[in-house]
Amino acid sequence: MRGHWAIGMALLIGSAQAAVTDVTLDNGMRVIVKEDRRAPVMVSQVWYRAGSIDEHNGTTGVAHVLEHMMFKGTKTIAPGEFSRRIAAAGGRENAFTSRDHTAYFQQMQKDRLELALQLEADRMANLVIRDDLFAKEIQVVMEERRLRTDDQPQAVVYERLMATAYQAHPYRRPIIGWMNDLEHMTAQDARDWYARWYAPNNATLVVAGDVDADAVVALARKHFGPLPARALPERKPQAEPEPLGEKRIVVKAPAKLPYLLMAWHAPALRDWEKDREPYALMILAGVLSGNDSARLQASLVKAQQIAVNASAGYDPVGRGPAMFLIDATPAAGKSVAALEAAIRAEIARIQREGISEAELARVKAQVIAADVFQRDSLFYQAMQLGEHVIAGLPPEAVARRVEKLRAVTAGEVKAAAQTWLKDQRLSVAWLDPQPLDATPRAAATTGGRHVN
Repeated sequence: MRGHWAIGMALLIGSAQAAVTDVTLDNGMRVIVKEDRRAPVMVSQVWYRAGSIDEHNGTTGVAHVLEHMMFKGTKTIAPGEFSRRIAAAGGRENAFTSRDHTAYFQQMQKDRLELALQLEADRMANLVIRDDLFAKEIQVVMEERRLRTDDQPQAVVYERLMATAYQAHPYRRPIIGWMNDLEHMTAQDARDWYARWYAPNNATLVVAGDVDADAVVALARKHFGPLPARALPERKPQAEPEPLGEKRIVVKAPAKLPYLLMAWHAPALRDWEKDREPYALMILAGVLSGNDSARLQASLVKAQQIAVNASAGYDPVGRGPAMFLIDATPAAGKSVAALEAAIRAEIARIQREGISEAELARVKAQVIAADVFQRDSLFYQAMQLGEHVIAGLPPEAVARRVEKLRAVTAGEVKAAAQTWLKDQRLSVAWLDPQPLDATPRAAATTGGRHVN
């Protein structure tokens, strides 16, 4: 059985590391194609290097609002017609906004790629933002904020902790925007954002699936090639000052249970060939959480029974700085303070004793298997390529990430914990549960499904 697993893993790694075509059109638009012949389908994604990191105070959330408006019609396509045409062709589509980017995608049969590119090129150049449609959609976005953040105590904790942990960097602002900014946003704010960032030389097309790379590039040249490049605003460096001490906040919000969130300033992946600490921190996150034998689950949940859940996370890929996160919910009768002390004890044990070679091998296998099996999805393959390219990393960094993870040593994991999981770099948030409202607010009608 183990042999079959190893063979299957090798096949998946081979598929994930298939050649990637990377071409830049004359107008500056980048086209990346990953051929995968396993099924007659494809995923097409258009990534704009414009997210909440590029926003300014007073218009936070505008990147996400513009994402909604991109489905409201162009000079030739009526509102909602984009989605109807994709659905009629048997496909599905949506979009998402992050700190670093805004992306739009279609999943369809491979022979419908041209339709997707034609429609995307049209709204890249010809979007119409009507005042009446904006007035309705901004209400949808505000309701989305209420449902996904204001009414979710753990989301409120995360939002407030990021606003505390980051002193200067725009990652301190929520992607969906502060409610006050949404309440005062205008259609002109969205038009200005579109004019500022939605240009071919600020976009990347990623296509993965049963396609021919040369044919995809030819279609991209046909539909996106005629769109002129535009001068983009200067992007000034926005480095986060070095942290000088631990930060703490208490969030009082209606909730059933208390909650703990800890965030350490950590390195982002910049030079994928030379950087080693980000890969060591990815393994460290696997040591702490991910399955029943991981440190936090085994010690806090099972042995000590001080927590009902506990997990660690770290993503080094981004345009800005990174964070190493641990979150946990205390068990009944246990305090947040006791839970935090237990987490600190587990971290101190790794910093003091390190990890064994057997544990390293087990965690590597789990982390690498999760990475490879995710790449078995066409959508995830395209997502990885888009995220890395937007962050300034080449497609090769995706293909060779497994190799980099395999090279991590136990000593590097211990050193990463010692270097980065220091109190000086730490911000902590406690959720202090307040009584729940006995009469929950009725949700407003959203009026659309593009709620990413």
